[in-house]
Amino acid sequence: MTSHRTTRSLRATAAGLALSVALAGCSLLDGGSEPVEAEAPTPSATADLYDSQFTTDGTFQSHLSVDGAPGIDFVYTLYPTKSTPRTNEWYPRGAKFFSFTFQAYDLDRGLRDAFATKRKVYLDRIKVTSRTITSDGGKTQRPYQLDVEARRATFDPQPLSTKYGMLITSPKGAFELRNQKIKGTSLDTRGIELTFTATVSIQVSAGSSRFIERTVKQTVPIAIFESEEKTEKTDIPVNAN
Repeated sequence: MTSHRTTRSLRATAAGLALSVALAGCSLLDGGSEPVEAEAPTPSATADLYDSQFTTDGTFQSHLSVDGAPGIDFVYTLYPTKSTPRTNEWYPRGAKFFSFTFQAYDLDRGLRDAFATKRKVYLDRIKVTSRTITSDGGKTQRPYQLDVEARRATFDPQPLSTKYGMLITSPKGAFELRNQKIKGTSLDTRGIELTFTATVSIQVSAGSSRFIERTVKQTVPIAIFESEEKTEKTDIPVNAN
């Protein structure tokens, strides 16, 4: 005759065996009890890319204001031309081409308001300097430069002009240059900075004979991709976009 104590002992042993089997089953289903380490994600190659809106978006646009002229919006716009349209294939070697515009908007007036009610802005000179960013701190190069009287250089052969320069108030005026050439640089180049400086005269109020002079400055970073290949160039008319 089996005692109550022995029965309880057998039941405990059976429960223990069942639990062991259950745990073993879970271990087998989970692929074993050894922890599996997940691979760390590989950083994207673009993470180290020189930060550039021009390169990633295929265009660059900025909206700037100056002291003493609230409500006047200055807009620089840059984009690659059809000669070298793929910015992800801009390499150190070979020329690269871009166009740009510079314009002013009187935001205190509606888009369709009479032009006479808007403050006039005139552009006298525009200057552009450049510098390279290299991977090993190599010698700085200056592959593009410009320093011109705006009305004599703009795409429009007959811009509206006064003694202050050429009109750039939208929608009647805008400064534009097309197919500008950035020269090739050393193989360690990873970026190019273009710095634009415009000298402008701004009407104090619509119809006023008083103007204030200001400079409007913008730096535009451009990424350059590592390669020994030359940037591929397509021949286009000099004034084409």
